[in-house]
Amino acid sequence: MLLSCMEHIAYRLNQHLKIRFELSEDIVVISNLVDHDGSVCAHINNRVVIFITNIEKETAMNLGGAIPNTSSFTTAKPIFLNLYVMVSANFTGTNYNESLKFISSVIGFFQAHPVFNHQNSPDLDKKIDKIILDIENVQTQDLSNMWGMFGAKYVPSILYKVRMITIDDQAEIARVNRTSNVDVIAETQSDRI
Repeated sequence: MLLSCMEHIAYRLNQHLKIRFELSEDIVVISNLVDHDGSVCAHINNRVVIFITNIEKETAMNLGGAIPNTSSFTTAKPIFLNLYVMVSANFTGTNYNESLKFISSVIGFFQAHPVFNHQNSPDLDKKIDKIILDIENVQTQDLSNMWGMFGAKYVPSILYKVRMITIDDQAEIARVNRTSNVDVIAETQSDRI
């Protein structure tokens, strides 16, 4: 589900930027900024890079527990997640002005399209009801800490809170024998993710 969400955001943003700037090749990539050895990822130069900075449980919607259903299985309640997604314009050196041009266009696009649903995005994964993007304000000290955590130097970027991704709302967690309690473990939610 997380990958489908990120791919949809990247696809829609990429299509917008390609049309706006008359580009023949993709400009948006989903990627880390640096590899685990600390070296900068080569394929992100002169690209708009999107990546997840944090995943958080939406506590207002998560009630926990299992939901009995009419079949012989008990299903887990869905888990609702918020993603924090950084969009960075990775143009450096003499291309720095390009980073300002692209990050401005990113902000404008998500301002005009803050919600992706099945009406305005027919190709949205059927398991995703909608994707809602809100700008997340970050204080300078927190931003410095974040970029240090990423192991990268700051480039023009913006952080979005992507609200309410539902994880595996149909996970079968146990087979229920009609005459007794739990009989056989069928599948755990962690097996499905």
